[in-house]
Amino acid sequence: MSEQSADKIRQLQEWISESKNIVAFTGAGCSTESGIPDFRSVDGLYHQHYDYPPETILSHSFFMEKPEAFYRFYRAKMLCPQARPNAAQQKLAQLERAGKLMAVVTQNIDGLHQKAGSRTVYELHGATARNYCMDCHQFYDEDFIAQSEGVPRCSVCGGVVKPDVVLYEEGLDQETVEAAVLAISRADVLLVGGTSLTVYPAAGLLRFYQGDKLVLINRDATPYDGRADLVIHDSIGTVLGGIQVG
Repeated sequence: MSEQSADKIRQLQEWISESKNIVAFTGAGCSTESGIPDFRSVDGLYHQHYDYPPETILSHSFFMEKPEAFYRFYRAKMLCPQARPNAAQQKLAQLERAGKLMAVVTQNIDGLHQKAGSRTVYELHGATARNYCMDCHQFYDEDFIAQSEGVPRCSVCGGVVKPDVVLYEEGLDQETVEAAVLAISRADVLLVGGTSLTVYPAAGLLRFYQGDKLVLINRDATPYDGRADLVIHDSIGTVLGGIQVG
């Protein structure tokens, strides 16, 4: 590690040690270390070949028009039941238990923050763990989707079961957004990690942060690097894994 990097880690440690109101904002890079593929990296889903582009498959109109093709892709690429929380998610949960981290705002749908032990998690894009009948709203878990064939149908009314994830052409849940905005606006430290900050409207929530300790941890540069108070170009798991709590 270079001396400059070491200085940045020491600064981050100092801010976390002094803080009582941290909020974390996480993206796909916070889950790739658990083996979950992202979309935009060189090896991401957008660079793989399918009959349709992933952004088309994961759209509301495609789901409604070609649900069988949607579910073939969804089961193969979006469900990762074997994935386990990594060092970043575990450290964020530890910070919450220590009374330092107030909330996690995430773009991820894999539920790894909750599996790590985080309790206050605002899932901007929904979660694969939640699925509902489009007709009677009966709830189904991720296992139901994974073990079904073709288009999953409700055992109560026979309606189509849809994942509670935000597809392209769909809006974010307003209550979740409002809760995330409130948490971000009250934070004294905002930890942003594993996200390219190019997906809107989610990335736009950073503008509600009013403090002076905006920390960006990402392998690659982001459009927000120039606005951040501390930028660390490294793995979020590596960085947060080395942070001491208490």
